[in-house]
Amino acid sequence: MAQRSLEARLRFPAALVAALLMLAPAASAQPRPTAPSGPKKGAIGSDVVAKTLPNGLRVIVWPDHDIPNVALYIWHKVGSRNEHNGITGLSHFFEHMMFLGSKNYPGGEFDRVMEGNGGANNAFTTQDVTVYSDWFAKSALDLVLKMEADRMCCLTFDSTSVQSEREVVYSERRTSVDNNNQQFLDESVEATAFEAHPYQIPTIGWPSDIERWTMADLKGYFRIYYAPNNAVLVVVGDVTGPEIMALMDKYFAGIPAQPPPPEVRTIEPPQLGERRVEIRRPAPVPLLEVGYHAGSASGPDAEAEELLDMILTAGESSRLYQRMVDRDRVAVDVDSWLQRGFDPGLYAFFVTVAPDKGLAAAEASLLDELARVSKDGVTEAELQKAKTIRLASYWRSLKTIDDKASVLGRYEALRGDYRLLFTAPARYDKVTRQRIQEVARRIFTEKNRTVGTLVPENEPEAEAKGSSSARRGKP
Repeated sequence: MAQRSLEARLRFPAALVAALLMLAPAASAQPRPTAPSGPKKGAIGSDVVAKTLPNGLRVIVWPDHDIPNVALYIWHKVGSRNEHNGITGLSHFFEHMMFLGSKNYPGGEFDRVMEGNGGANNAFTTQDVTVYSDWFAKSALDLVLKMEADRMCCLTFDSTSVQSEREVVYSERRTSVDNNNQQFLDESVEATAFEAHPYQIPTIGWPSDIERWTMADLKGYFRIYYAPNNAVLVVVGDVTGPEIMALMDKYFAGIPAQPPPPEVRTIEPPQLGERRVEIRRPAPVPLLEVGYHAGSASGPDAEAEELLDMILTAGESSRLYQRMVDRDRVAVDVDSWLQRGFDPGLYAFFVTVAPDKGLAAAEASLLDELARVSKDGVTEAELQKAKTIRLASYWRSLKTIDDKASVLGRYEALRGDYRLLFTAPARYDKVTRQRIQEVARRIFTEKNRTVGTLVPENEPEAEAKGSSSARRGKP
C-alpha cells in the first residue's frame, strides 16, 4: 500500500481533470453562495442525512441500496497549505502514516483485515486536504468503522516505522518529482508564482524537510489536524442514516475534539510583472509551463473559469490543441490544470514542445491564442459544447457509490455545504460568453503570468541562448 496517489501534483488529461475536479469548489477567502435548502422530496440527493457530532465530526450519509456495498471517505482539512518551512510534506507523510498501525491494529493489520473482508482502501493528499477512502461489503461496516475510529484516535508513532516510511516518501519524491521532468518544472513554477502564500510548498515536501521531521513535529501535527473537529466523514451505500449515526455514537463520538487549527491568514499579493524560471537538465524534448493566478473554486467566477478551461484544453477539438498541435505544429501535446482549493490558485498550461520548432515558437503560439480569447471571446457553439461536456461529467460523478461519496465530501469539506452539489448544473447554465471573455481578460495578462521552461541539456548552447532571447519578446 506504499504507492498512494499524490493527487494534487500528478497531471491527468484535461477531460479527466474536468470530470474529477468540476465539483470541487473551495474557498475561505471568497464569500460563499447562499446555501440551498436542499433537494426537494423525491429529487436526487433528497435522502441524504447529515449530522455534526458534539466533538465536531461532520457525518454525511447517502443511502444507495442497489448493491450490498459501502464507500467511506474521511476528509481531513489539511494539506501542504497548512505547512511551513521545516515541516513541508507532513500532510502527505500522514497519508502513509495512517496505514502503519494504531492502538488496536498494529502495522499492516489495517490492510490485512480490510482485504480479508473483501475490502480495499486508498488515500490522497492535495494542497488543501488529505483524504482516506474505503470500499467494502455491507457485512464489514461495523468492523471498518471501528478500525477508522481507532486510527483517528490512537495512531501509533513508532520510531522504526516512521524512519522506514520516511525513506519510502523520499523514494516517492525521487520517482514522482526529481526524476519526472514535468513535475520538476511544475514545482519550480509554483514556487516562483507564489511568493507569500503556502501554495508555493510542494505537496510531497522539500527533500531537506523530509529528512529532518522530528517525532515532536509528527505528534503535534497529528493532534491538531487529524482531530474529529477538522474532518468530514461520508458514507454512501447499502446503509441507513439511523444505522450510521448509531455507529458514529458507538465508535467516534468519544474521540475528543482539539483546539481549532491555526488559520491560514496569508493572502498572495497581486503579481505586478511577468516572472520566468528556466531549468536545464537531460530531457528528450523541451517543456513549457505558463501559469496565471486565478480565483478560488467558490469565487464568483468559478464556473466561468472551468468552462473556459474546457474550451481551451478539453480534448483534441479544443482551442489550444487545434492551434498548437494541429495547425502550428509547435507542440506534441498541450494540457492544463485549474487549481481548486480554499484560496485563489494557479491556472497552468503544460506544453510538450515539438523538438523541431522550439520553445520560443510554442510560447508565441500559446500566448497568441490566449490573447485571441481575451480580445474576441468564444463562440456560442464552443460555450454550449463545454456546458454539455460539463453536464455529462456531472452525472457521471454521481454514477457509483464511490463517486457519490467523493463529490459529497468535496463539497462539504472544501465549500462547507454538500447541498451545493445539487445546484451545480444551474450555476454552469448561467455562464455567458461575455462572462467568459471578462474572465479571460482578467486572468491572461502579461504581468499575471509565470513562465517556466525546461531546456534539454543536450541542446546546442547557441540554439538554447537564441531560444531564451526570443522568448522574452511579446508574441
